[in-house]
Amino acid sequence: MKLFNQVKDIIVSTLGCDEALITETANIKDDLGADSLAVVELVMALEDAFSISISEEKLKEINTVGDIVELVQSK
Repeated sequence: MKLFNQVKDIIVSTLGCDEALITETANIKDDLGADSLAVVELVMALEDAFSISISEEKLKEINTVGDIVELVQSK
């Protein structure tokens, strides 16, 4: 749960969306309103925060907040 909260904080600060909207199943584009540029900014923020590298291939697999949490955990 700690990791989810860290990811949530990054999403709120990067996308500027309402914290209440962020759930494991929230779709980054449809529910949180991120366009492709916002997704790139979010990925860069995640890479910085967790000292990881997210490939373009992996980026295509990210649809929900839960996907981000799983990706960070796997790194």
